[in-house]
Amino acid sequence: MPPPIEFQVRRRTLLAGSAAAAVSAGFTGKAGAQSGATPAGSETTTVSLTVNGEAREVTVDNRTTLLDALREHLQLTGTKKGCDHGQCGACTCSVNGNRVNSCLSLAVMHDGDEIETIEGIGTPEAMDPMQTAFVENDGFQCGYCTPGQIQSARSVIEEIRAGIPSHVTGDLTAEIAITDEEIRERMSGNICRCGAYSNILAAITQVAEESA
Repeated sequence: MPPPIEFQVRRRTLLAGSAAAAVSAGFTGKAGAQSGATPAGSETTTVSLTVNGEAREVTVDNRTTLLDALREHLQLTGTKKGCDHGQCGACTCSVNGNRVNSCLSLAVMHDGDEIETIEGIGTPEAMDPMQTAFVENDGFQCGYCTPGQIQSARSVIEEIRAGIPSHVTGDLTAEIAITDEEIRERMSGNICRCGAYSNILAAITQVAEESA
C-alpha cells in the first residue's frame, strides 16, 4: 500500500487556483452569451437616393461610404477618392444643398436624400459658371482635385451670402464680405497638390463678382 500523500494548502497555491477558476468561468460565460445572443441584422441595406435629379436605388453593404456607393455602385466617378480620411476634399459632393466629405459618410445614412455630384453641375457643352471660371483662370493642372474644388467653391459663395460665419469672420452682426481671406479659409479643406491655389481663388472671385 503506497504511503499517504502529504497535502498542504498554501496561500500562493490557493490564489493561483482561484484566479484560474475565475478566468475559466469568464470564458465560459462569454461563450454561453454568444451562443445565446440575438442574431445580427442584415449586412446590406437598399438605399433610395435622388442623384443629380434622378431617382436611384442601390443595395450596399452597411459599411459602404457614400463615396464608394457613388463610384462603385452608381459609376459616378467624377467624385474622387483621395486620402479617404476626410482631409483632402477630393470627395466633396453636395447632400441636400450642403457640401460633405463623402468618404466620411455612410451611404445608409442618406436614404431619401438629394445628392449632387460634379456630373450634375454641368456638361462640356453647357458648363456651370464655376466650371467656366476654372477653365478661364487655369484653376487646375492635373485635375484630380478639381471636382471637389468646384463643389466647395460653389458652396463657399452660398455660405457667405447666407451669413454663415467662418473662423476668420470678424463682425458677426454685419454682412459678410466675399474677401480673399474668407475664401481661403473656407476652401482650406480642399487640397491641390499641384498648387493652383491662386488661380482657384481668382476663379471663385470671378463667379462671386459676376453673380453679385
